[in-house]
Amino acid sequence: MSLKLKPIDQQVIVITGASSGIGLLTAREAAKRGAKVVLVARGDEALARVVDEIQAAGGEAYHVTADVGDAEAVRRAATHAVARFGRIDSWVNNAGVTIYAKLLDTPIDEHERLFRTNYFGVVNGCAAAVPHLREQGGALITVASIAAGMPSPLMGAYAASKHAVKGYVDTLRGELLQEAAPISTTLIQPSGIDTPVAEHASNHAGGKARIPPLVYDPMLVANAILDAATRPTRGVTVGGAGKAQVLFAQHAPALFDRVAAVGSALFIDPTKNQPRPDNLFAPAHNGVERSRDQTGKGFSLYTAAMRRPGVTLALGAALLGAGLLWRRQDGAEGSGAKR
Repeated sequence: MSLKLKPIDQQVIVITGASSGIGLLTAREAAKRGAKVVLVARGDEALARVVDEIQAAGGEAYHVTADVGDAEAVRRAATHAVARFGRIDSWVNNAGVTIYAKLLDTPIDEHERLFRTNYFGVVNGCAAAVPHLREQGGALITVASIAAGMPSPLMGAYAASKHAVKGYVDTLRGELLQEAAPISTTLIQPSGIDTPVAEHASNHAGGKARIPPLVYDPMLVANAILDAATRPTRGVTVGGAGKAQVLFAQHAPALFDRVAAVGSALFIDPTKNQPRPDNLFAPAHNGVERSRDQTGKGFSLYTAAMRRPGVTLALGAALLGAGLLWRRQDGAEGSGAKR
């Protein structure tokens, strides 16, 4: 079966982690563009409030309360989505939690809980979504992080979980291609994003957890997600600064290790206290798209180029052609001067 993704206004989109941050903003934006949206998260009250807001604005939305770490609960969410709207066209694995702590200082129960959400939440989401997407085709989109491609000081457990997510999604993509499943499998890797993720974190590092600069607006990630829902996309890094960090870590790892050790101070604001409670084991501080004290950069030239590969290719070809023309003209002038 050939793969053809629908326009957003013809889609049913399921989004996990939809009660705050990137998931919440993506749900609101998808509904604004005409999609039928199913919001999944642990906080029933926050989800119900968001659904009411979307419906009051003329959108179509439905919510299912589920912990993505519970495989059966995620399967039920998929079943409810199909029962309500008839199908699933795009599934977005977005739910995530984090811990600020050195790895050896990370309590083992918290480490395991983080993997239950960040890694097994993706595993459970894919297992629930793929059988439905196989039937008519669609997009399977997972939000990971640039931490999937590099170490991250004071967020080691988070980075480890995102490395695992990348390995899982990249392998699943190959398996689905092998069986010719009509599913586009996308990995979104955001840079530092202005969401409440640091405010929601379990923090054992003292002070207030923060996202180190450069920080981008979550709308950039929402747009990347909705692009992937309509155009087959293998993956995209959101934010040129993050892409540069990953390349630095991959091509100069020893130097990156030394720089990262010094840069760990950027992850904590010692003048402020961490908000409580965190959301590691239970929902907290939901219904908020952005952090309270950081402002994300609203544009990334790199991400804009990656979202429009045809334009990028045309621009590159034009620049190459202009360069070759300049060289020919320069060479001709140089030859004339010698006569």
